[in-house]
Amino acid sequence: MNKYLLSGLIILSVFFSSCNTLKQSGVDYNPIDYTLNDVKESEIKRINEILESSPVEALWRATLIGNSDTLKNAKDVLVKKIQKELEEKDYFNALEDFYSLKTVDSEYIKNVGIPEKDLIALSSFEIPGFRAQKEKLPQSLNDCIDATVTIWVDKGISIKNGIGYADRVLGSGFFIDKNGYIVTNHHVISDLVDPKYEGYSRLYIKLAKDADIRIPAKVIGYDSVLDLALLKSEIDPPFILELGSSSSLSVGDKVSAIGTPLGLHGTVTSGIVSSVSRKLFSMGDVFQIDAAVNSGNSGGPLIDSDRKVQAIVFAGIMQYQGLNFAIPVEYLRQDLPFLYHGGKRCHTWTGAYGHTKKDKYKDIGLEVQYVMPGGVLNRSGIQVGDIITFLNDYRVCSIEDFHNILRNYSKDSILKCTYLRDGESRNSFIYLDERPDTPGYEVYKHDLITGSLVPVFGMELTPASTLSSKRFVISRLINGGIADESGFSVTDPVTIYDVQFDEEKTTISIQLSTKKRKKGYIDISIGMSSALDSPYYF
Repeated sequence: MNKYLLSGLIILSVFFSSCNTLKQSGVDYNPIDYTLNDVKESEIKRINEILESSPVEALWRATLIGNSDTLKNAKDVLVKKIQKELEEKDYFNALEDFYSLKTVDSEYIKNVGIPEKDLIALSSFEIPGFRAQKEKLPQSLNDCIDATVTIWVDKGISIKNGIGYADRVLGSGFFIDKNGYIVTNHHVISDLVDPKYEGYSRLYIKLAKDADIRIPAKVIGYDSVLDLALLKSEIDPPFILELGSSSSLSVGDKVSAIGTPLGLHGTVTSGIVSSVSRKLFSMGDVFQIDAAVNSGNSGGPLIDSDRKVQAIVFAGIMQYQGLNFAIPVEYLRQDLPFLYHGGKRCHTWTGAYGHTKKDKYKDIGLEVQYVMPGGVLNRSGIQVGDIITFLNDYRVCSIEDFHNILRNYSKDSILKCTYLRDGESRNSFIYLDERPDTPGYEVYKHDLITGSLVPVFGMELTPASTLSSKRFVISRLINGGIADESGFSVTDPVTIYDVQFDEEKTTISIQLSTKKRKKGYIDISIGMSSALDSPYYF
């Protein structure tokens, strides 16, 4: 089950404090002042050092200092990089770099020597699933079943209590291309791509019409964040499924799931869409459906009455009948170029945290509630309280809009960000870093504890004593955050005794004592825990 069903967990318990010294993480970072000549010269030197190895980052840094010669030099180097990628037929990276150059200077892209529409056509020509191959499309539900496969991951033999058992993982998948490309979930094939896994593993598929024969397959690309994977088998599929557009799917619409639940090949279950906005992923909402889903359904298609794929089944809660989830097909469409490019899909972020800003019931932008010191947004001059309204000229009304745009780009990309500060519209260029597996832990490493608890527990602290590093006062609370829902108030005193992380750095736990104003200032000691990732990091 996805971790976000359980995120925000608060553990309240009485404890005895130890004599451990609270370790402050991170360093105090001051934004770079590019108006100072020595700072500007130092940054120009840094740009020149990374110009050949990281031309996109160099171009972004050049936009921040505003030196025309440095900026032109960076643009020229990036043009040469794009031209080399075109010569090598690396159209995927050429298009990514082309977009970054266009963001900074839309006129300069003419120096690349290829029209944008031609580059887009070249980069998307071979991507599976982007073009409907009519001769392979199903004409009936039975044909749809034949377009699905059983994913079989053979992990050899496992020993339990001295007895050997066949160890295998069963899942579902479906053909999207006549060349044998298959979509499934990442978690179905995760052992095959996990560098920590050292055991035996082999990947096969089984066709619905001949479930006794195992056909070898291989992993092309995978995305652990969106739980998607692209496989390939050297086979001429009997049918392929066409990708639909789940943006038109609404609550109450009828859908059918096809897969291999509990090893039963070619099983069809039907139901309706129960919700289109469940936050189980860190970068997007998923569907909740009531069509029956069991172990083995993962990776199977969710189709509509026109036999088009609207989502990919990925999870169900066995003990709760009818509580199942599916990944919108739009995420797959955005992911396919990256999956086809091969290997791990790395998502992006800007080192910030925030929520949708509302005017009454209307979404009007993304409010920045935390900026990591030294992070992309921090270096770009964007501050807490700013409201992001556009990203590369795409309207941003919500955190979901921001993530929808980010999913179209890879790390090492430049985007133009438009934001409001005190009612005034401003622009800045931002550079996309690779999104860490646990953003909250990355924040903790780069900031003092006074700020690093903002995205985790929703509270900002101010030191209350020069004699003790453990004593603080709450200076800001985020509405709906863990601290707010736990009954804390601004000006409540807090003494933090200990901060602990689990082994994988996915969860943080703190022990503290406080005198809550809402509890009549009675001394209480509590423990609080939270996941170090959430859909509100961006």
